[in-house]
Amino acid sequence: MRTISHPTGHRRRRTALAGVVLAGALTGSVMIAAPAAVAAPAPKVVYLTFDDGPGVHTPKVLDLLKQHGAKATFYQTGANVTANPATTKRAYREGHSVQNHTWSHVDLRTVSWSKFKSEVTRTDTAVRTHTGRTPTCLRPPYGAVNQTVRDRAAALRKGVRLWSVDTRDWARPGRAAIESRVLNNVRDGSVVLLHDGGGDRSQTVAALPKILKTLKSKGYTFGKQTC
Repeated sequence: MRTISHPTGHRRRRTALAGVVLAGALTGSVMIAAPAAVAAPAPKVVYLTFDDGPGVHTPKVLDLLKQHGAKATFYQTGANVTANPATTKRAYREGHSVQNHTWSHVDLRTVSWSKFKSEVTRTDTAVRTHTGRTPTCLRPPYGAVNQTVRDRAAALRKGVRLWSVDTRDWARPGRAAIESRVLNNVRDGSVVLLHDGGGDRSQTVAALPKILKTLKSKGYTFGKQTC
């Protein structure tokens, strides 16, 4: 036999609840739940990296980074550090990361262990002389990496760092092309490859203002690579 429930009990409970709320309102004791806090979105980060310097264009790159409140990572060759020590000092003093890009921009896959060690440790010495810090990251020239390169880098206590967005600015494709390759491909955590040395980098310098301004407007912060 079916049992039919009557709404009378429900009405009584609703009436009782209404009475409690009314009484609370009269006594000022009703607690109203605060709206749930909305978590702020996590900041997005992009890593701008500059290879082959320091050179004649590096000071302008540093000027633009400072103007936009951005930090970057400079993978410098030991030979260029020795030739332009004041620029290396400035990059470090202004809060950028200065890392190892070998002494003479050699393909590390093709050299002996002795040559490999010399290329890296001489650059370490040059950077340390002018910044007081020894690089912890190594970016092999040309992005030329195999397991031997990784193993040798590890033996010298270096982390190997490459990139995820290649502007190909070394080919001088034009300011607009460099801007487009960054802005159309960057994502949270992207590592962007640019160049401040090793040739005419005026197009890279010309592209930087729009890149920096646009990334900031999209909520990106500018991180420094460490190892």
